[in-house]
Amino acid sequence: MFKKILIANRGEIALRVQRACRELGIQTVVVYSEADREAKYVRLADEAVCIGPAPSAQSYLHMPAIISAAEVTDAEAIHPGYGFLSENADFAERVEKSGFAFIGPRPDSIRLMGDKVSAKQAMIRSGVPCVPGSEGALPDDPREITRIARSVGYPVIIKAAGGGGGRGMRVVHTEAALINAVTMTRSEAGAAFGNPAVYIEKFLLQPRHIEIQVLADTHGNALWLGERDCSMQRRHQKILEEAPAPGIPRRLIERIGARCADACKKIGYRGAGTFEFLYENGEFYFIEMNTRVQVEHPVTELITGIDIVVEQIRIAAGEKLTVRQRGVQFNGHAIECRINAEDPYKFTPSPGRITVWHTPGGPGVRVDSHAYANYFVPPNYDSMIGKIIVHGATREQAIARMRIALSEMVVDGILTNIPLHRELMVDARFIEGGTSIHYLEEYLAARHPA
Repeated sequence: MFKKILIANRGEIALRVQRACRELGIQTVVVYSEADREAKYVRLADEAVCIGPAPSAQSYLHMPAIISAAEVTDAEAIHPGYGFLSENADFAERVEKSGFAFIGPRPDSIRLMGDKVSAKQAMIRSGVPCVPGSEGALPDDPREITRIARSVGYPVIIKAAGGGGGRGMRVVHTEAALINAVTMTRSEAGAAFGNPAVYIEKFLLQPRHIEIQVLADTHGNALWLGERDCSMQRRHQKILEEAPAPGIPRRLIERIGARCADACKKIGYRGAGTFEFLYENGEFYFIEMNTRVQVEHPVTELITGIDIVVEQIRIAAGEKLTVRQRGVQFNGHAIECRINAEDPYKFTPSPGRITVWHTPGGPGVRVDSHAYANYFVPPNYDSMIGKIIVHGATREQAIARMRIALSEMVVDGILTNIPLHRELMVDARFIEGGTSIHYLEEYLAARHPA
């Protein structure tokens, strides 16, 4: 096992990884930008290294600074968290070539699954169902593009092969708009991701977003840890997640989970990962794989009792998984609400100093956050400042506990999206379960028009 790990991230995930390290008796090195000098995890770390000014490009995305920090502190491994460099194959490669362990997948796995075209092809070979669409990147010939779209059937969605986070996508409803949409998406993809390749898929009208959590070690073992429903989204950004997904037959979940675990073995995957699917009319369609720990990993931890971050570290150290598939038990229901420093209905960021910070407690309540009273939320990064996660014996109990937790949460000095979460916890359609990925935007348009 490692003696010292460098955490190459910030915010709540930096604190989350730090806690896992401390539980394992591992010393931690935290890197931070000048904007994060006052962060809680910086004070709690065994060592802390400032790696640059506030802009991400000069700090958390600056590979030489992070690797240098690992060198000067004699760290043995680097945990990238999520976001920033966590799914950057070049970074993973540089980490390993510099003599450190990368707490994540191998660089070739990140490359394979980071390109949406190659990922889809790998999943087809592994028997994982995919959304109908082009077999690879679209050709240059407009007539061939038109033929492919006709064979898939309108509406279709044009996607950037190297995209992610909801960017590089365009829905096309008619043939007349097709070629212009392809041209524009290619241009955007080239500028945003350095890869102009795009592909085409059938656009599903009312799908749910269901994902499968997996773990795989370097000894040929892989398992799946159940599913999460992440359908409550705005502009492809998740707001709320829960596990298990309400209303989906267990036999379907078990079938798709087993295929995901088998796919990990076939592609030689290592570490934690998430297979993301669209689910509609009883069918699962693979859309992408996230080769890192997810923001919403706590809901899986609460229903399985398995610490995903600890498992990540153990896998990177060469250890076998501590549990086999038959030993994975699913208990109760968990819900996570992302707490963002933003206007609850306009979604504009609300950086600034938190004057009052009071978190909820009680049975089945967990709060993952790096914030505290008098903490200054910088304007330079993602607006998420924490997560409330609850667990109950049933979904009804979990919803009741989340209502109570949200009523107890007090944050003053900045705006947060807590009022929106409070509304959703009493919304009849959410309580019923099974809303599509479009529901939140429809809800906001009806109740809080811009």
